[in-house]
Amino acid sequence: MLFLLLGVLGIALKYLEIDPVAGWNWWVVLAPFGLAVLWWWWADKSGYTEKKAMEKMEKRKQSRIDRQRDAMGMLKRRK
Repeated sequence: MLFLLLGVLGIALKYLEIDPVAGWNWWVVLAPFGLAVLWWWWADKSGYTEKKAMEKMEKRKQSRIDRQRDAMGMLKRRK
């Protein structure tokens, strides 16, 4: 997401002709979009995306279990 924001910011600065971006080549301004594509490709190939999704689901599951135990009075409260 950071690469996309940098790319959009670069295009806006280039379009509005704000220095120093106005003097840069277009390939430099558009490079963050290529980096975003590479990042997404790597994240999918390496399993990073799925691992993060599984961690998020596990955290939500544990939170739900803790809320239910607390509602039943089974969870010990820390002081």
